[in-house]
Amino acid sequence: MGDTGPTGPVMDRDEVDRALARLGAEHEAIETSLLALQDHAGRRLLEGAELTGVTAERWSAAEASITLLWTYFDAYTGALRTAREIRSRRRWSSREDLVELTELLRGEAVTVAGSAAATANAPTLNGGPGRLSERYSLVTLVERMNQLYATSLDMVVAADAVWSALPARIDLLAAELGRTRKLAHSVGVRPGEHPAGDDLERITRTLTRLREQVVCDPLAFWTPAQGSSAPGGGRPDTTVYDREARALEEVRREIDAVLAVRQDAEQRIVRLRDVLSRADRTLAEARTARGEVLAKIAATEVPVVGGPPIVLQEQLAAAAEYRRHAQWHRLSPLLESLEEKAEDELLRARESLTAVTAPLAVRAELRGRLDAYKAKMARLGHAEDPELAEKYEKARRMLWSAPCDLRVAEQAVLRYQHAAAELLGTARHVPGQGGPVDRTGPGA
Repeated sequence: MGDTGPTGPVMDRDEVDRALARLGAEHEAIETSLLALQDHAGRRLLEGAELTGVTAERWSAAEASITLLWTYFDAYTGALRTAREIRSRRRWSSREDLVELTELLRGEAVTVAGSAAATANAPTLNGGPGRLSERYSLVTLVERMNQLYATSLDMVVAADAVWSALPARIDLLAAELGRTRKLAHSVGVRPGEHPAGDDLERITRTLTRLREQVVCDPLAFWTPAQGSSAPGGGRPDTTVYDREARALEEVRREIDAVLAVRQDAEQRIVRLRDVLSRADRTLAEARTARGEVLAKIAATEVPVVGGPPIVLQEQLAAAAEYRRHAQWHRLSPLLESLEEKAEDELLRARESLTAVTAPLAVRAELRGRLDAYKAKMARLGHAEDPELAEKYEKARRMLWSAPCDLRVAEQAVLRYQHAAAELLGTARHVPGQGGPVDRTGPGA
C-alpha cells in the first residue's frame, strides 16, 4: 500500500506531471473563454447601457459573477504557478515535495479572498451567504468557474441577440412607417378623419415605445429555449413587432386602394353613370310596356314598376364632389358601395321589365304556335278543312284583338291543335283535354 496523506494516497511523479498538464490545458481554455467574454460585444453594450427591469437585475448579478470569475481565475493561476514551481525544484521530486503537490493538486488548498463588492450578488458554491474568503480544491474551483461563466454568458448572449435582432428591424419598420405616413397624407388619410390615419398614429406610438423598451430591457423580449442548457439558447420575442408590422401592411394596402381610386376615379364614375342610366332606361321601358300590357292583355296581374333610384343618384353626385376636392379616402368606400348597388339596380330593372312583358311573351308564343300548326296543315293538304279553318279563325281573332284574354286564347289554340291531330288520325293528348299537347312545329 502506498504512502498516504490528509488528501489520500500521495501522488507519484508521473501522476503529478499528468495532473499539471491537464490543469495547464484547462487554464488556457478558461483564460481564452474569459477573454472572449470580456471582449464580447454584448457585454460591452451592457456596460454602457442605461438598463431597467429584468435586464438591470440580471446584469447586476452577472457583473458580480464576472468579477468573481476573474478572482477565481487569479487564484487558480496562482495555485497552478506554485505547483509548477514546486515540481521544478528538482528533477526527481522528494517525498516532501510530492506530499505538498498532492495537497495542492487534490486538497482544498486554494484560498479565495473575496470582497463584499465581488460576492454581494453572485451565488456562492453552497448556496449560502457569501463569505470574505473560501477554500477550494482546483477541481471544485474549475467547476465553480464553469458554472459562473455559463450563467454570465447566457445573459450576455441573450441580451446581444435581442439587440442584434429587434432595434434594426424596428428602425426599418419605422422608416417604412414614415413613408406610409407621407403617402397617406397626400391622399387625405389623416388622424381623426380616417381609421387608417388613426392606425398609423397608434403604430407610431407603439414602435417608439417598443424601441425604448428593447434598448433598456432586452431580456424582457427574450424567450428561452425549452429544455436547452446551452448559453444563449432561445430566441428574441418579436410578438409585438410582428403585430405592428402586420397592422402597417394592412394600412398600406388600404392606402394603395385609395391611390388606385385616385388613378381611375373618373372612369369608375363614368361607368357608374352609364350603369344607372341603363337602369333608368330599362325602368322607363318597363313602365311603357306595362301600359301596353294593360291595354292589350285582359285579366292579367301586371306588377307595378318602381321609380328611378334617387338615393343612388345623390350618392353619385357626392362621389363626384369627393373627386373634385381630392377626398380620395372618402371616395374609395363610396365608389365600392355604389358599384355594387348600381349593378343590383340594373338587375332589378331588367327583372322588372321581364316580369311586366311576360304576358306579351306568352301571347307571342301562342301566336307562333298557332301559325306553325296552320303552316303544317297547309303543307299536308288540309288548309281548306271548314272545321279546322273555323277553329283557326276564332283563335286568331282572340290573339290579335285587344284586350286579349290569354287563358281563353290558349284554350282556343289547344282546340285547334286537337282538331288538327284528329284530322291527321294521330290524336294526341292535349292539356286540358286528357293528355299532353302536340307542340310539334311545321317540320313535324
